[in-house]
Amino acid sequence: MSRGSVLIVGGGIGGLSTGIALRGAGYDVDVVELKEDLHSSVYGVGIIQPVNALRALDAIGCAEACMAVGYRTTAWGQMLDVDGQLIREMPGAVIPGSELPPMNGLTRPQLHRILTDKALEVGVAIEYDKTFTTLEDGPEEVAVVFTDGTTGSYDVVVGADGVYSTVRPYVLSEELKPVYLGQSAFRLNIPREPEIDRIILQHGPDGLAGFVPIGPDLAYLFYNTTWEEGRWLEQSTMADELRARMAPFGGLAGRIRDTYINDSAQIVFRPEEWLIAPAPWHNGRVVLIGDAVHAVTPHLGQGAAQAIEDGVVLAECLSTHNDHAAAFEEYSERRYERCKLIVESSVAIGEYEMDPAGHPDFDHAGLTQHVLESMVQPI
Repeated sequence: MSRGSVLIVGGGIGGLSTGIALRGAGYDVDVVELKEDLHSSVYGVGIIQPVNALRALDAIGCAEACMAVGYRTTAWGQMLDVDGQLIREMPGAVIPGSELPPMNGLTRPQLHRILTDKALEVGVAIEYDKTFTTLEDGPEEVAVVFTDGTTGSYDVVVGADGVYSTVRPYVLSEELKPVYLGQSAFRLNIPREPEIDRIILQHGPDGLAGFVPIGPDLAYLFYNTTWEEGRWLEQSTMADELRARMAPFGGLAGRIRDTYINDSAQIVFRPEEWLIAPAPWHNGRVVLIGDAVHAVTPHLGQGAAQAIEDGVVLAECLSTHNDHAAAFEEYSERRYERCKLIVESSVAIGEYEMDPAGHPDFDHAGLTQHVLESMVQPI
């Protein structure tokens, strides 16, 4: 017997993970995704899965599939100087009693396929090229009108539709918007060099280069750099721009620059934005998860992890409370401080990367280790 019906708006990582978790808790789940298909909802190149992400994925039956196609590391990473010399090891954290590694890396399309296949397997209904036009929250149900002219009614609506969420104004102020950090990132898939067996961070004078293993023979390069808000970069110029910005690097970053940065069409360029919405993250029968309430810059690799955790916790709370309001309250209480730590720590690292001289006592590796150790605590 069903515990109730749930509509999830957004078919990305958070939405699919939440759908799987809610099906496991006994709910009927519909997912609508504005983009036209699975692949059009995938942005970026690769994704970092810290151990807390793997724990949450394990709870919904997807961790083993992710590790089977990805790259499991034995440590979190290393920090190098501009010439490629080791500055500091970054061990990361593990969960006591668990065999999950400190980090797994894989491509975003692989993750979306794993989550989509699992969602369909457990009975989540997914429709692409579709979203809502109106939500009418009532005492017994939420009445929904969809963009294809159909209608529906649900016990709960979950907004999992990202940093520019159209569900968010039903819960929080319309004035709430993401903040541009002042940094943007280049990303590019590259062959995995042997030393990229964990996250490698290499500090330069004007930005930070990083390397993440995402498969036995695949890695991705990212380069974080100060960038004027609103400045447009033509796709055809991206390789030249990235090579120029990475000109000071020696060592691994210099070798990667000279060998693999040659096809502008393969480079993804994104601004880095953040948001931490005030709790509670619900209003009536509508609740928000993921980037809709805690958009995270990529500096700690925790954005997707926190969205997956949201789904697991939300399903737990709904399954242990007969009253949806009490469930949502517990969900917000369990998630807010944890997500706030991630958002604020990621912003602090980004601000340091943009102005190291202005933050002479900042401990990048130390803060990273502190956050990773905090994230292995129960959710």
